Amino acid sequence: MAKDTEKLIRQLSLISYLMAERRPVTAQEIRRDVEGYSAMNEDAFARRFYADRSELEALRIYLSIEKPVDGLVEQETYSLAPENFHLPPIEFTDRELAALHTALQLLDGEFAYAEPLRLALQQISWGRPSPLSSPEQHTVALGITGSAGGHELSQRLAKIETAIFRRKTIVFDYYTMERGELGPRRVDAYQLLFQGGQFYLVGYSHERKAIRVFRLSRIRGKVGYATKAEHDFQRPADFDPRAYAGRIDWQFGDPVGTAEVWIGRRIAWQIERHFGRYGEMRQPDDSGTAQAGGAGSRAGRWPESEDEGDRVFITPYANARQLIAWVLGLGENARIIGPPELAEEMRERVELLTRRHTGEAQIAAGVNHADGAAALTAGAGAEGNGHHPDGAIRPERFARLVTLASILIDAGRAGRRIDAHELRHSLKVSEQELREDISVLNLVNFGAGTYVLYAELGDDGMIEVEPEPYGDSFARPARLLPVEAKALVAAIDLIGEHIPEGSLTSVREKVVAALGEDPVHEGLQIAAPGGDDAEIAAVVSSAIARRHMLSFEYYKENEDEFSTRTVEPYALINGREGWYVAAFDPSRDDVRHFRLDRFKSAAVTEDSFEPRPDVDPAADVDGWPRTGEVPASRRARVWISPERARWAREERTVTEELEDGAVVVERGFASLRYLVRDVLKEAGDAVVLEPDDARVAVREAAEAARAAVAPLTTG
Repeated sequence: MAKDTEKLIRQLSLISYLMAERRPVTAQEIRRDVEGYSAMNEDAFARRFYADRSELEALRIYLSIEKPVDGLVEQETYSLAPENFHLPPIEFTDRELAALHTALQLLDGEFAYAEPLRLALQQISWGRPSPLSSPEQHTVALGITGSAGGHELSQRLAKIETAIFRRKTIVFDYYTMERGELGPRRVDAYQLLFQGGQFYLVGYSHERKAIRVFRLSRIRGKVGYATKAEHDFQRPADFDPRAYAGRIDWQFGDPVGTAEVWIGRRIAWQIERHFGRYGEMRQPDDSGTAQAGGAGSRAGRWPESEDEGDRVFITPYANARQLIAWVLGLGENARIIGPPELAEEMRERVELLTRRHTGEAQIAAGVNHADGAAALTAGAGAEGNGHHPDGAIRPERFARLVTLASILIDAGRAGRRIDAHELRHSLKVSEQELREDISVLNLVNFGAGTYVLYAELGDDGMIEVEPEPYGDSFARPARLLPVEAKALVAAIDLIGEHIPEGSLTSVREKVVAALGEDPVHEGLQIAAPGGDDAEIAAVVSSAIARRHMLSFEYYKENEDEFSTRTVEPYALINGREGWYVAAFDPSRDDVRHFRLDRFKSAAVTEDSFEPRPDVDPAADVDGWPRTGEVPASRRARVWISPERARWAREERTVTEELEDGAVVVERGFASLRYLVRDVLKEAGDAVVLEPDDARVAVREAAEAARAAVAPLTTG
């Protein structure tokens, strides 16, 4: 029998024994009665029993330990209170269970935590019709799903996940984008972060002697454990994972200053709503520095027609280029006005952007694509980084066995046989996995014939169960293990308030109350997506659920203008840039997608509508929501500087490698203004090579920006 199977039987038998005894028992009684311990000598038993207790504690199953007055270890007694194992009843409404079902339907198979999420839903819906068998909803579609991104990345995620709950130091080779270097890392794994469609590890870097963030897709080779110890570290008590999910691109790294950005009144509402959490919005006359032209004037130029609705956005920054790129992407509605060195760097980048789009583009000769990309993939198969093999049980397997035991015992006591095919479908396991799990549960016992259950899978595909009296400990749903709780809350945070049929916020509150803690602090943090707005989403969701027309004022960023629309809303869809509503627009006689962060206001009208049978709101979900590439009528060839080529290789399809390290990529665009803004956001590191009209349009936009940021003269 495999060692991990022996450990599972031992730990489940220990739980069953302690729950059945209902009294404190000694270590010697445990060694004598619990399956798996009796054949061990005293030293081996002491080691295994300590390790098992430690792993159960990591799963939030806490044994009570009573120490004798004289302090002799061998006279310690152990017990497991039912409340430390069983899940408190959670009263969900039908709407909440429907919302949970929708979450699973949306994420099943495309979420790195799909298995524990499924198990969690089995546990929390105990005694009620399972949400797993409810009819599927069609008012939400996901482009960004929380998938681990392929087999190799999934393996890394699983190893890191286990390292976090076991407090293990891990070792791996990492490709650093800023320096373009591959090197070994030794990291205390604190937290996983999902942001912008990518998984990140937050941990203490022994090389940097500081907390750092690592993108999982940039890890090369295998992830291993640095030592064979049960635990390597304790996470600092003051570590707050929310600090790492609450930052934006220009705040990644150590802060270097605080920027002042003038924001025009046309988009001030949008910046305050969607970026206000990354800084502070102030009136122009109370932002801390004098008006342009006065004593101590800012380095940047104020617009000639300053309006009453203008604002100054104050934001700390760690990466000047990223902040400048964001400001340039806002066009004429934003400008950096301080500090002077940041405003000067913006002027230099705008000058560079203008020069590179003036005259004929000068680029280096091309080279073989594979040679140019070698640096990115260097060390992809690297091994031998000092890792140690893992002997711990995956927490999902433990959770699955506990859940399966409760299902089998419940059916056995009701005299029902279970259809193995249906059970495999609900648990998403193969026939071989189900047979192995049943075999493990059949061996859970604590001596003298005190088994928990006996189940047998017959030739007719039905499971016959004989529950034993000692199966009481598994006859009620167990507490959500950390990985299950994490999966459930992560799914809720990923989807947010975007299920018109029910609220996930109230579900989250009830789950956290039952657990006694918020699992977001233990393992996985879902960063709030960009371009989201809870109030707007609630209005849109209400219109979808009621089948009423939706009226809204919409900001068209590419044209820098507002329009008022009244549409038939069908579904909410998320994508790389945020959440959208898929709607039929009668004025265009076609389906359109509107980004929620561009809604200045929205209202549900009194006019209802009948859903059009030919409208499929999720038809595009596998296209532009996931790729970021809108259906394009034209293509542009764009040069990317050597300094940014590494990022281009990671995010786009490279069509040409150049001798100086630069690359050429293709970008689709439906309008010139869209392409111009896209290129401006590269802050001088992207140049349109063709078509010519796009190249001219970028130069004109750069010249306008150059005039706006020209240095002031004081007399």
